Formats: sequence, C-alpha cells, structure tokens
Amino acid sequence: MAEPNVSRILGIVGVDAAKAAQPGVPPYHTPVFVPAHPRYPARGAAPRVDFELLRPPSGPPVPVAFSTLPGLVDALGPMQPWIAVSLGPFAEAMREARLPKVRLDPDVAPGGRRWRSEDLERTYGESGAGA
Repeated sequence: MAEPNVSRILGIVGVDAAKAAQPGVPPYHTPVFVPAHPRYPARGAAPRVDFELLRPPSGPPVPVAFSTLPGLVDALGPMQPWIAVSLGPFAEAMREARLPKVRLDPDVAPGGRRWRSEDLERTYGESGAGA
C-alpha cells in the first residue's frame, strides 16, 4: 500500500503531518465547544477546568464536543457551562485520561438533565467563582 500523500510544506509551516486534516476528521486546531466547569481552589491554588462527560444509553460516560455553540445549546440547554477549546488537544487530554473517544456533535436524548439557573447559583454563587 502506498504512503498517503502528505505535503512537505506542513513541516515548514509548523504543522505536524500526523495532526493535519484526515478524511472524516476535522483539522487538529478546529475550535469546539465543550461542557465544562471552572474550579477555583482555595488558598490561591491555580484554577482548573473540569470537563463534563455525557452518559450514552449504554456504556461508560464519554467526553463530547460540539462544532457550534448553537449545537451545544440545542443539545444541553442554554444554562450549560462550557468552554471553547481546540479539538486536537482536547482529544489528546481525554485519551491521556484514559477516557473513551470524544464524540463530536452527539445526539442527546431530549428530556435529560439540564443545568438550570438555580443549579448555577447553587454551584457557583452570585460571583460565578464556584468551588
């Protein structure tokens, strides 16, 4: 089988050929919207982000990403906390955490649990700087 056609210019412009666009896979640095929660530890520790996993009808919870913000809102509701990240580094972080593959633009069953304004208030308080 022949080697895939990969442009030699990729190395010159700083794009790793392994991270270049592949058939059916968005480019590595594609921005995506991910359900996530900021965490602000006490005593000045560095803030961090916890990613929210979704539970499919069967199997373990999975990391998800949406190609558009309206897609995330349609699937998870307008009160869903989120961040924008690049797809490639996000997928790598999930793989390093030994989680299942990221599902891009998953179908989400209607009627599932959705964040409400009361949930955000309880979790993050008025300042938005939750625990």
